[in-house]
Amino acid sequence: MNIERRRFLQLATLAAGLSAVPHVVSAQNYPDRPVRMVVPYAPGGPTDIITRLIAQKLSERLSTQFFVENIGGGGGNIAMGRVAKMPADGYTLLMVNPSYVVNPTLHADIPYRFEKDFDPVSLAVLTSLVIAVHPSVQVQTLDDLVATIRANPGKFSYASPGTGTPGHLVGETFRLSLGLDLVHVPFNSAGLAVGSAVGGHTQICFASPSPAAQQVIEGRLRGLAVTSKERSRALPDVPTTAEAGYPAIAGDNWQGIVVPAGTPRGVITFLHRELVALMKQSDVKDRLAVLGFEPVAGTPEAFSRHARAEFDKWAKVIKDSNIKAQ
Repeated sequence: MNIERRRFLQLATLAAGLSAVPHVVSAQNYPDRPVRMVVPYAPGGPTDIITRLIAQKLSERLSTQFFVENIGGGGGNIAMGRVAKMPADGYTLLMVNPSYVVNPTLHADIPYRFEKDFDPVSLAVLTSLVIAVHPSVQVQTLDDLVATIRANPGKFSYASPGTGTPGHLVGETFRLSLGLDLVHVPFNSAGLAVGSAVGGHTQICFASPSPAAQQVIEGRLRGLAVTSKERSRALPDVPTTAEAGYPAIAGDNWQGIVVPAGTPRGVITFLHRELVALMKQSDVKDRLAVLGFEPVAGTPEAFSRHARAEFDKWAKVIKDSNIKAQ
């Protein structure tokens, strides 16, 4: 090898090494300043509560402040659009829920590109949905409910937390797959949807356990099934839809962490490792159980697969039901 060739290879090797240094250093020193965790909704909802719990525990573990910033509006689109354009340095995290995978189909135009503008960190937690009825509805099982709706076309409605929410999409799966004459009544939150069913204004509701479980326990609603693969710890006596004979009526509500695309892999690995550790803490598990959520803390790769499967599943329901964003 001649001298010029050897010098070229030495310089190229040195340049490659230097270009890798910033990523290594940023991952090794991370976090050395406060980290923002963006919630795409107003304070007080499930996504906000879960994010604040995680932010508090990360702050305690790492002696660095993880603070929550709420950016509401557009069904989560405003926040997701803004975070997509923020620096990919690990100092802005975004907590997403099913709207992240639903909105690209539900809305004609959104300010982020699914699977391109964000890198997954972890599916953090998930929860089931409860199919519940007002006690005046004379049914005890999901079979009974299906038969009653079929015998009384146009007389039953179901409440959900809003258009495009998991409650709505599972409700539409229920309606479409069984050919039921059932009217959807959207509300602005799960609490309002459950309240409508408790008041008897809508006979049926599809909602998360956090607002519905206590109403079922106290007899203000009758829980017929949960839509997860396993029974809910909040309602252990309520069967799954699969146990009730309706395995296609399935769906979860979930929360997961993503970061702007291009965030150093070392930072993502670090965040995932810390999330796994805090989700093992007994006080975190107890708090999540009260809220009706199960800890997951899965790998970035598992979260990516989950998001893609959810995207495909709900896109079909949205198109088949002709659902339009309101």
